[in-house]
Amino acid sequence: MADNTLKQKMPHNVIMEDRRHLTVSGVEDIDSFDEQAVVIFTQMGELTVKGDDLHINRLSLEVGEILIEGEIYSLVYSEKQEKQSSSQGFFSKVFR
Repeated sequence: MADNTLKQKMPHNVIMEDRRHLTVSGVEDIDSFDEQAVVIFTQMGELTVKGDDLHINRLSLEVGEILIEGEIYSLVYSEKQEKQSSSQGFFSKVFR
């Protein structure tokens, strides 16, 4: 319960600088990533970042923040959906 309360209070912000640096807060998990796309689960829904030469320079799921650098072309939100336990994010699968 305390964990859910903490997640609800974490703000969700998207800050982009010069279409090269993107900081997102309110991050719950990462679904997938490569040099062309990063799929992020946020409190406001699934966020897909598309571009070229994308790199995750900083990720802190404890704080709920990610920093992505590269040539950013688009940011697209999908409808907010509850994550199912069978479809855990990429880092949840790696760090079991």
